[in-house]
Amino acid sequence: MINNTDMKNKNVRPLGITIVAILMILFGLAEVVTSFTHGFFGIITSQAAIFTYSGATIGIFYVVAGLLILTMKKWAAALAIVLLGADIIGRIALVATGLYPLNSLEQVIGIILGTALAAIFAIYIGFKWKSFK
Repeated sequence: MINNTDMKNKNVRPLGITIVAILMILFGLAEVVTSFTHGFFGIITSQAAIFTYSGATIGIFYVVAGLLILTMKKWAAALAIVLLGADIIGRIALVATGLYPLNSLEQVIGIILGTALAAIFAIYIGFKWKSFK
C-alpha cells in the first residue's frame, strides 16, 4: 500500500517540463528533416552541404536538450540550456552566412519564431531550476 509519505518522496516530473521536452524533441526532429529536405511548410533553406550538416546538428542539439530535461537532473538541465544556446547561435550564424535566406516574410517569421522558441525554452528551464535534482 502506498501512503502519503511515499507519494511525497516519489520523483514526479512537472507536466510543463514534460510538454516542453516533447516540443523540443519534435521541433528538433523537424529541424533535422528540414536540413535534409531543404524545405518545411513553405520555408526554404540553402541546398549547400554545409547547411545540411549545420541544420542537422542544430536539430540534434534541440532533440538532445529535450531528452536531457526529461532526466530531471540539474547537470542535464544546465547542459540543455547550453545546447539551446548553441541552437540559437547556430541559427544566427546560418542567417549571417546567407545559408538561411531571409528573402520573404515567411522566411523571416520562421527564423524569428524558431529562435524565439529556443530562447523561451531555455528561459523556462531556468525558471524551473528548482524542479531539477
